[in-house]
Amino acid sequence: MRAEAGKLLLELFAAAVAAAQAERCLPAYLPTLPARRTVVVGAGKAAAAMAQVVESEWSGPLSGRVVTAYGHGLRCRQIEVLEAAHPVPDAAGVAAARGMLASVQGLSAQDLVLCLLSGGGSALMPLPAEGITLEEKRALNQALLRSGASVGELNCVRKHLSAIKGGRLAIACAPAPVFSLLISDVCGDDPATIASGPTVPDASTCEEALEILHAYDIQVPDSVHGLLQSGKSETPKPGDPRFSSNRVQLVATADNGLKAAEKVAGRVGIDTLMLGGGIEGEARSVAQEQAALVEKIRHHQGPVSPPCVILSGGETTVTVRGSGRGGRNGEFLLSLAIALDGMPGVYAIACDTDGIDGMGNNAGALLYPDSLARSRRDPRKSLANNDSDGFFEALGDQVVTGPTRTNVNDFRAIFIT
Repeated sequence: MRAEAGKLLLELFAAAVAAAQAERCLPAYLPTLPARRTVVVGAGKAAAAMAQVVESEWSGPLSGRVVTAYGHGLRCRQIEVLEAAHPVPDAAGVAAARGMLASVQGLSAQDLVLCLLSGGGSALMPLPAEGITLEEKRALNQALLRSGASVGELNCVRKHLSAIKGGRLAIACAPAPVFSLLISDVCGDDPATIASGPTVPDASTCEEALEILHAYDIQVPDSVHGLLQSGKSETPKPGDPRFSSNRVQLVATADNGLKAAEKVAGRVGIDTLMLGGGIEGEARSVAQEQAALVEKIRHHQGPVSPPCVILSGGETTVTVRGSGRGGRNGEFLLSLAIALDGMPGVYAIACDTDGIDGMGNNAGALLYPDSLARSRRDPRKSLANNDSDGFFEALGDQVVTGPTRTNVNDFRAIFIT
């Protein structure tokens, strides 16, 4: 049963990733050709794949540039594909962001800007606001990532320290209309949060950014504090007429991936319990909640009966207190393993759909009923040290996909036989 269960879980994950591939979800949403030029800009783990699809489907000339993470690039004929660092930004990302702004200068209302955005876009175009250095943004970004702040909170701060995010890219394109095509990696699929919303107005404020930094006790240099306190880095707001001709279209979300996985389970006669693609919170706490749900189902007190699969997505967080390696999906699985304590007949997978969990080289891992028994490591010590990578790597149970060139965030499936 072990091999069959693992195979099924990998098939569910593969279906979720396939549903969010650009060639599958993007063509139906492409707009009509403009009277004059079409300029393509964009950022994210899926940006290169999206640019390739636009080139293959577009009947007119194109120009522009997109930026994606190192190792995620693809060859394009007309659109320049750049690579930069993620999740901690680097100088290549700054240069790419400057290049994007340069490519949309001097456009008219008869031109069109196609903006291709996906998860990871915020870190990949880290153009600092005037008076802020890249090193200051890098340090702040790392502190926020370790703090357990949500992606919405992280992006609120990013927007107010940026020269391109929070609607500023769209302002630079005016009067040309901007059509944004989005592969969402955020809970709720808010376009203002995806890649820090470079083409949509922003309702958040400098004051809120300061409150987030204070809430997580993050110390910032005087330059950052002064800029936020002065309000000089305030973002363009809803109602700004410069956004009036722009359009936004979601082309793939976490729910698309979960529904694709549900179909795979259904084809082999396995019931599913869909928890949805919007789950947030500390990874270990979410795992404990889902372990309790598994207990109920095993005792025939749940909404479904075995054999069944619990499906969920979203973006959990990890408050880093240890010195180990691992991402939120590994942390979820390690916490789930401890809570289930070797419960027979329960298998699980937790992976990031972009192929990278945290800063490692794996998408996530598989959990088996005997994972704790097979391990020579103390799972509680590994969890306390945020070392889920070390735990699952030693077992040989990590899932390694390489770059998937998409990102609809976390995918989790618990199979109860």
